[in-house]
Amino acid sequence: MHRFKLAIGIVMSLGIVAGPWLVKGAESNHDPQPASVSTQPDASSVDSPNPANEPRQFAERTPRYLLQPGDILDLDFPLSPEFNQTLTIAPDGYITLRSVGGLFAKGSTVPQLTQSLTDAYAKILHEPVINVQIRDFQKPYFVAGGQVGHPGKYDLREDTTVSEAIAIAGGLTPKSKSSEVLLFRRSTPGFVEVKKVDLKKILSRGAFQEDSYLRPGDMLFVPQNAISKIERFLPTSSMSLYFNPVP
Repeated sequence: MHRFKLAIGIVMSLGIVAGPWLVKGAESNHDPQPASVSTQPDASSVDSPNPANEPRQFAERTPRYLLQPGDILDLDFPLSPEFNQTLTIAPDGYITLRSVGGLFAKGSTVPQLTQSLTDAYAKILHEPVINVQIRDFQKPYFVAGGQVGHPGKYDLREDTTVSEAIAIAGGLTPKSKSSEVLLFRRSTPGFVEVKKVDLKKILSRGAFQEDSYLRPGDMLFVPQNAISKIERFLPTSSMSLYFNPVP
């Protein structure tokens, strides 16, 4: 009996000592479980499309007016009236400022020019306050060319679409290719965007959502259709009328 109790004690002692090693070995024999990967798309990736994947839009319809050569500006300095002045943007795009010198103004909006003037006069005035008003400016216009009734330059007095502009320019000629009207738009200095407008589809199917609005300075060009390009080379029948008077 004493020997039996001694044997049990030895077995229990070995179990206590070897237990951690057995557990560790059992854990090492199990393959690690792979981390769970969610197959659900992130909400932000669904609700917020990547702008880079979006189609490039034509320039906005109603941007701020961009200053042009010939525009006349009134600069008002409420805290320093001795600097009040009236300026005209020169053909090279510059204005000559009192006590500061030249500043490029062409292509700027009024808020942008105001900030540039503030930065320039901050060199000689403490926190200058400047108000900019356009006294006179280049009248908005568009140009229509190609196969229209009266090609030329026209005033752009209000919101005008491509189809309305073509009508103002005398409509389409019989030689026009109305499905490929080209709209040229100067987006930034030195760059011009071109958009093809299917005027035939707009007028025949009522697709007026595709009838783009013009911006000041836009140019429309209506190309010549293929038939009219070669019609002068096609043979034409001639008919003569002979009159035989009765004696």
